[in-house]
Amino acid sequence: MRKIRLLISPCPNDTYIFYALINQKIDTHGYNFIPEFYDIKELNEKAKQGYGDVIKVSFYAYSKLKNHYYLLRTGGAIGRGCGPLLVTIIGKTITSQSIIAIPGIDTTAHFLLQFYLPEHNKKKVLLFHEIMPAVAKGEVDAGVIIHESRFTYKDYGLQCIQDLGAYWEEKTGCPIPLGGIIASKNLFSLNQIIEIENLIQESILYAQQHEDEVLKYCQNYAQEMDKEVMLAHIQLYVNDFSLELGKEGNHALQMMEKIIQNQ
Repeated sequence: MRKIRLLISPCPNDTYIFYALINQKIDTHGYNFIPEFYDIKELNEKAKQGYGDVIKVSFYAYSKLKNHYYLLRTGGAIGRGCGPLLVTIIGKTITSQSIIAIPGIDTTAHFLLQFYLPEHNKKKVLLFHEIMPAVAKGEVDAGVIIHESRFTYKDYGLQCIQDLGAYWEEKTGCPIPLGGIIASKNLFSLNQIIEIENLIQESILYAQQHEDEVLKYCQNYAQEMDKEVMLAHIQLYVNDFSLELGKEGNHALQMMEKIIQNQ
């Protein structure tokens, strides 16, 4: 079997999508997907370094990697009502001097913060799971939170002062392009890319048909173990766009590219 280094995050949407491929629950057509798990900031960095065969990255990061990677039409995170949130401790406001924690320079979360506050330049990079504790402790003034954090930030005594995804949707009318799956142009032919895209679709369909089995696997990796939170996370981030980027998804990426070029 051909081994493929699959670099994804430990978040429930990624482990849910790739469960059947990683665990050979479907016919993988001679591919053996060997997973490695990293934070999204680390995944973007791995892709820039050329490490990994099939990788989950921020769409913002992919905009700088097009010469080296194909963007797959399946397996991504894009949608409505699922964007990053800008949070602070309750009662606090932010100013031009506020330090805002972000989960990586090349993340879509950072791109959306720039879209909302284009002049703000006081930022601190942290791993995504470090951001809420840092805001709660006053180590930073505010933070941009992603993944399952949108379901748990109130537990840290935090308030949302801006839904950055909602701001994007309001200004562009597009769904929010968070992250996608890319594959090395040096390692795969176009026919192989289509084959892998189809396998990811099959893996998602398997997960949808065997939810309890897959959730047990996801719980091994999730930062937030509560089953209800995991289900809410998966339902939000694994959707029709994950099965097929489609016309609307591609339009959102074109909109992002246009804004990046004008920044």
